[in-house]
Amino acid sequence: MGDIENKVRFISIIRENVKRNGVENLIEWMEKTDFFEAPASTKYHSAYRGGLCQHSLNVYDVYMDKHFVEGEDNHESVAITTLLHDLCKANFYKMSKRNVKVDNKWSEVDFYTIDDIFPYGHGEKSAFLIERFLRLKIEEAVSIRWHMGGFDDHVKAGGYTMSAAFEKYPLCVKVHLSDLEASYLREK
Repeated sequence: MGDIENKVRFISIIRENVKRNGVENLIEWMEKTDFFEAPASTKYHSAYRGGLCQHSLNVYDVYMDKHFVEGEDNHESVAITTLLHDLCKANFYKMSKRNVKVDNKWSEVDFYTIDDIFPYGHGEKSAFLIERFLRLKIEEAVSIRWHMGGFDDHVKAGGYTMSAAFEKYPLCVKVHLSDLEASYLREK
């Protein structure tokens, strides 16, 4: 799918599943950012234009395909946590240029670099940005905060906290597993 189709699908899933006050304001804000055109990373998974939206949809799809249990999981919570877990990456990457040597010739190529104008962490920044528009349930905020599991740069300080979050909230474990599979298996 292309950028436009992914954006339409993303917004459709949010509108279909999230009925909380503020969701339309959140979507409006997202459309004013580069969320739907941004990469998901600079050189790892989905490091291309539109990769962030594609990655978010991939995490949602993995969750729904492998981890969703009817009567146990909440559609609204799944949509919020999987689709918005990386909201912190909106307006986070910038396009730059560098010289690379190809066949003994130097060429200027585009590449993404990080320009973090709001250095607030990763998962916690996503939860903070979401909360500006709609209230998160505790398990949703915790799941977004710990979606990277042991790959988060704060894990040494929060190792016990992460384990407690995984033990207490199955949603947290499922979001983490879905993010891992999307990033390392589906987006290679």
